[in-house]
Amino acid sequence: MAKAKTDEVAGPEVGAAGAEAEPESVDSTLGYEQARDELIEVVRSLEAGGTTLEESLALWERGERLAKVCRRWLDGARARLDASLAESDGTAEDEADRG
Repeated sequence: MAKAKTDEVAGPEVGAAGAEAEPESVDSTLGYEQARDELIEVVRSLEAGGTTLEESLALWERGERLAKVCRRWLDGARARLDASLAESDGTAEDEADRG
Protein backbone atom coordinates (compact mmCIF):
# COMPACT_ATOMS: atom_id res chain seq x y z
CA MET A 1 0.00 0.00 0.00
CA ALA A 2 1.42 3.40 -0.98
CA LYS A 3 2.04 5.91 1.75
CA ALA A 4 -0.02 9.10 1.39
CA LYS A 5 1.89 12.35 1.34
CA THR A 6 1.00 14.52 4.31
CA ASP A 7 1.20 18.27 4.84
CA GLU A 8 3.62 17.80 7.69
CA VAL A 9 7.34 18.08 7.06
CA ALA A 10 8.06 17.33 3.41
CA GLY A 11 11.42 15.88 2.52
CA PRO A 12 13.80 17.51 0.06
CA GLU A 13 12.92 17.31 -3.60
CA VAL A 14 14.99 15.07 -5.85
CA GLY A 15 16.73 16.89 -8.68
CA ALA A 16 17.30 15.65 -12.22
CA ALA A 17 20.62 14.03 -11.32
CA GLY A 18 19.05 12.19 -8.39
CA ALA A 19 20.68 14.46 -5.80
CA GLU A 20 18.52 16.03 -3.16
CA ALA A 21 17.65 19.66 -3.87
CA GLU A 22 15.97 21.90 -1.34
CA PRO A 23 13.58 24.63 -2.43
CA GLU A 24 15.13 28.10 -2.69
CA SER A 25 12.39 29.48 -0.44
CA VAL A 26 13.72 27.43 2.49
CA ASP A 27 17.15 29.03 2.11
CA SER A 28 15.71 32.53 1.91
CA THR A 29 14.19 32.19 5.40
CA LEU A 30 17.58 31.53 7.00
CA GLY A 31 19.23 34.27 8.99
CA TYR A 32 22.86 35.12 8.33
CA GLU A 33 24.23 33.41 11.43
CA GLN A 34 22.17 30.26 10.87
CA ALA A 35 23.30 30.01 7.22
CA ARG A 36 26.93 30.71 8.19
CA ASP A 37 26.93 28.08 10.94
CA GLU A 38 25.39 25.47 8.66
CA LEU A 39 27.91 26.36 5.95
CA ILE A 40 30.74 25.80 8.43
CA GLU A 41 29.34 22.34 9.20
CA VAL A 42 29.07 21.54 5.49
CA VAL A 43 32.71 22.52 4.95
CA ARG A 44 33.81 20.44 7.95
CA SER A 45 31.94 17.43 6.59
CA LEU A 46 33.51 17.83 3.17
CA GLU A 47 37.00 18.27 4.64
CA ALA A 48 36.60 15.22 6.89
CA GLY A 49 35.84 13.03 3.90
CA GLY A 50 34.39 9.56 4.26
CA THR A 51 31.28 10.41 2.24
CA THR A 52 30.18 8.95 -1.04
CA LEU A 53 30.40 10.94 -4.23
CA GLU A 54 26.64 11.55 -4.18
CA GLU A 55 26.78 12.72 -0.55
CA SER A 56 29.73 14.99 -1.31
CA LEU A 57 27.93 16.52 -4.28
CA ALA A 58 24.80 17.11 -2.19
CA LEU A 59 26.91 18.75 0.53
CA TRP A 60 28.70 20.91 -2.05
CA GLU A 61 25.39 22.05 -3.56
CA ARG A 62 24.00 22.83 -0.10
CA GLY A 63 27.16 24.79 0.66
CA GLU A 64 26.76 26.82 -2.53
CA ARG A 65 23.16 27.69 -1.59
CA LEU A 66 24.19 28.63 1.95
CA ALA A 67 27.05 30.80 0.66
CA LYS A 68 24.54 32.57 -1.60
CA VAL A 69 22.29 33.27 1.40
CA CYS A 70 25.24 34.67 3.35
CA ARG A 71 26.26 36.80 0.36
CA ARG A 72 22.74 38.25 0.10
CA TRP A 73 22.72 39.15 3.79
CA LEU A 74 26.16 40.77 3.56
CA ASP A 75 25.24 42.67 0.38
CA GLY A 76 22.10 43.94 2.11
CA ALA A 77 24.09 45.01 5.16
CA ARG A 78 26.61 46.81 2.93
CA ALA A 79 23.81 48.64 1.11
CA ARG A 80 22.28 49.74 4.42
CA LEU A 81 25.64 50.96 5.69
CA ASP A 82 26.32 52.83 2.45
CA ALA A 83 22.88 54.45 2.58
CA SER A 84 23.39 55.45 6.20
CA LEU A 85 26.82 56.89 5.46
CA ALA A 86 25.49 58.78 2.45
CA GLU A 87 22.67 60.16 4.58
CA SER A 88 25.16 61.19 7.28
CA ASP A 89 27.39 62.86 4.68
CA GLY A 90 24.41 64.71 3.25
CA THR A 91 23.41 65.92 6.73
CA ALA A 92 26.96 67.07 7.45
CA GLU A 93 27.11 68.94 4.12
CA ASP A 94 23.72 70.59 4.80
CA GLU A 95 24.94 71.78 8.22
CA ALA A 96 28.17 73.10 6.70
CA ASP A 97 26.22 74.99 4.03
CA ARG A 98 24.04 76.64 6.70
CA GLY A 99 26.98 77.62 8.89
